[in-house]
Amino acid sequence: MYIAIAGNIGSGKTTLTQMLTARYDARSYLEESNNPYIGDFYEDMNRWSFNLQIYFLGSRIRQTMEMLSDVSQGDIIQDRTIYEDAHIFADNLHQMGLMSTRDLETYMGIFRLGSGFIPRPDLLIYLRASVPTLTAQIRKRGRDYEMNIDEDYLCRLNAKYEHWVNDIYDGEVLLVDKDTEDFVENPAVLEKICRRIDRLRNEQKR
Repeated sequence: MYIAIAGNIGSGKTTLTQMLTARYDARSYLEESNNPYIGDFYEDMNRWSFNLQIYFLGSRIRQTMEMLSDVSQGDIIQDRTIYEDAHIFADNLHQMGLMSTRDLETYMGIFRLGSGFIPRPDLLIYLRASVPTLTAQIRKRGRDYEMNIDEDYLCRLNAKYEHWVNDIYDGEVLLVDKDTEDFVENPAVLEKICRRIDRLRNEQKR
């Protein structure tokens, strides 16, 4: 079973990925955090946006192709999808005037080529979180390059996520509202998530 965790910066994707990986003895595929452009990007988004996104896209395509060779051997939990790279982050940078139309078209051409080889997740778990929740988590984890993330930027990403989940993505989605459903502090929330996964697993066995 292929499960993907989607959500804004600081929404808890990696934490939930690790919890579900332990619960189901699955293989986890975490988002690459050592992108060599990320520090430069947060200092000068206009200069480094294309470099950052192309690196993430290449990393995501490589990771997903590796993941495909494992999918027949058991459950897979993925931290962030290739779709978010394109429909959320690259598109938002273009709308903000931080990525040129030419660069976006080049990027989307590579995205369409790579995503054509990738199956849709059996379940997408979308972690919705308000900007105050996101900023609190970002400060808590203390990554230097994230300390200057603008709240308006997070707000724009949230709007992109809502549009993508509600109007573009056509797969199975489980919404978790992180403002009220904390799967770290409240075990009942994790159990709710697992019940949905278990139901899908049972349906696949029929």
